[in-house]
Amino acid sequence: MKKSFTKIIILTMIIIPILLLILGGSYTWWNAANPEKTCASCHEISPAHKTWTSSAHRDISCFKCHGTALESGWHSFSEKTKMVFTHVKSAPYADEIRMTEDQILATMDRCKMCHENEFANWLASGHSASYSDIFLDSVHNTTEQLNYDCLRCHGMFYEGTTDDLVDPISIQGPWKIKDKTQEHLATIPCLTCHQIHSPGLPAISPDYANPDLIFYGRAMQNNSIGLYVRHEKTHFDLTNLPRPVILQGNDTLQTPADPVYRLCVQCHAPSVWHQAGSSDDQTPAGVHEGISCRACHEPHSNYQRNSCDKCHSDKSKNCKLDVRTMNTTYISPASKNDIHRVACVDCHDKEFLKNKS
Repeated sequence: MKKSFTKIIILTMIIIPILLLILGGSYTWWNAANPEKTCASCHEISPAHKTWTSSAHRDISCFKCHGTALESGWHSFSEKTKMVFTHVKSAPYADEIRMTEDQILATMDRCKMCHENEFANWLASGHSASYSDIFLDSVHNTTEQLNYDCLRCHGMFYEGTTDDLVDPISIQGPWKIKDKTQEHLATIPCLTCHQIHSPGLPAISPDYANPDLIFYGRAMQNNSIGLYVRHEKTHFDLTNLPRPVILQGNDTLQTPADPVYRLCVQCHAPSVWHQAGSSDDQTPAGVHEGISCRACHEPHSNYQRNSCDKCHSDKSKNCKLDVRTMNTTYISPASKNDIHRVACVDCHDKEFLKNKS
């Protein structure tokens, strides 16, 4: 009896390391192998894999962005196990697997491993606002009642409704985020504006020996920017976004030709009457009519101070005014020269302008 027990112990001590070695080797192979033989072997992942093969990230392993089953210990292991269980049990014929909000935010944390500067700029911008920053703002909430459409821009990946998120839905507070873990999550993560799998070329150094191709790398890369639409649960490329008609009274404004403007105006939109400056619209009018948002706002940070220097010298040759000393912010009630609306007549009387012309 003792000999049999001893044999069992010895066999166990031999078999367990072998099994662990096999499992470890299989796991390593899975992470390093061609996605066509692993991830993309599931039909739901094939569409994402297909777009990835033509994207700027095609030389980067899936796991660099999506993580592995053991990357975050038990949490990631249980999550991946749950995904497999859900697939086998209830969704064997699904056409596509979509990430949850938690998974999207986890992916965003991995974005900063390569895009450190972009992430730092985003973190310093208004687009890094959390759910508590947006939905617990008493000044806004007492002025305009929260509604379902808030999540169209502030929480595109939230899986519930505004009613599930905040209580009460009323202009009388105090308001609270129902799920405390949601309070400090970002409402506008990277994937709100970026299609990670969109077609494009990896970054390359310019051919400095050929001046005609200095900007080849930048020019040939297709932009990853696109609008994520919550209701459709998909991104729309900028080329598919309409160029909006913005009115100033009865006149139609010249809107920027830059496709990025079409993205900005989806959230910074005018009222149903399309009047410039109404609701959240910031379409340039006046002397800046037609210029792009990016002419003044830095990418990701939206930083705009000193942007006047890009076009204006110390003092204007025409009006002799130092435009850099003006209060041009739209957010200040004291500003008489809102950069989005400022016109010649805001500084000069009509007689002066008549003489100049």
